[in-house]
Amino acid sequence: MTSSTTAPVLRTDYQKAVAEYWDYERDPVNLRLGEIDGLYHHHYGIGDYDPRVLDAPAPARDDTIIEEMHRLETAQADFLLDHVGDIGPSARLLDAGSGRGGTSVIAHSRFGCQVDGVTISEAQVAFANDQAERRGIDDAVRFHYRNMLDSGFEAGSMRGLWTNESTMYVDLFELFAEFARLLAHGGRYVCITGCSHDVTGGRTKAVSRIDEHYTCNIHPRSHYFKALAANNLVPINVIDLTTATIPYWELRAQSPVATGIEEAFLTAYREGSFHYLLIAADRV
Repeated sequence: MTSSTTAPVLRTDYQKAVAEYWDYERDPVNLRLGEIDGLYHHHYGIGDYDPRVLDAPAPARDDTIIEEMHRLETAQADFLLDHVGDIGPSARLLDAGSGRGGTSVIAHSRFGCQVDGVTISEAQVAFANDQAERRGIDDAVRFHYRNMLDSGFEAGSMRGLWTNESTMYVDLFELFAEFARLLAHGGRYVCITGCSHDVTGGRTKAVSRIDEHYTCNIHPRSHYFKALAANNLVPINVIDLTTATIPYWELRAQSPVATGIEEAFLTAYREGSFHYLLIAADRV
């Protein structure tokens, strides 16, 4: 569970604060959804929800909404992995900011290859490794207590890697330099993230509220492309998922696991100050 590097995993007070937040996080919006099938996500969903779930009779209504939210979150992970490229069983993939491991499990199920996940939360590492062991895939899917800015893996060792809503915790130039080091030539990086609109976004009240809620630092959209270009990562696909994620937030706002942050997301998306993007880039 320890990093192979000699430097400490947590380098700054901010990183320590983020790690502490996730070490003690027990939000039902993450745990209750994962209990459905053992896929624990730490990201949001895409696609239209079935409006009939809101008309389900009590007490089944709450469980029906939870199941539909989980379906949308799993659809988001599947969509991300659709863009990782042609991955064979001999490949190695990295889930950077892996949370409780849901996307890594899906990736191994789809590609049959080795998947490593890294997170600065020791609690998440223990939880995710336990889930992999329960599934009998711990020989191929492993989670590590490491800093994704300095992961300790060998240069060129990864055929593909992704971040699923984890880039807002780090400096993008530093992060993408590490990703360029890790990826083999022609390897693929896929990112799904929320980012502020450079012209109309900035720090609107809604965007600032999201930052405050998650102890993160949302980046402007342009910063992603500047940091990619500076590190030999060439975008091949950019997909705006903002419209596709709004239904998820509308459903979540009516769910039994709503946290109060839903209105900030909906406001930011609808006013155009916040975008939800998929970016796929190749290492050249």
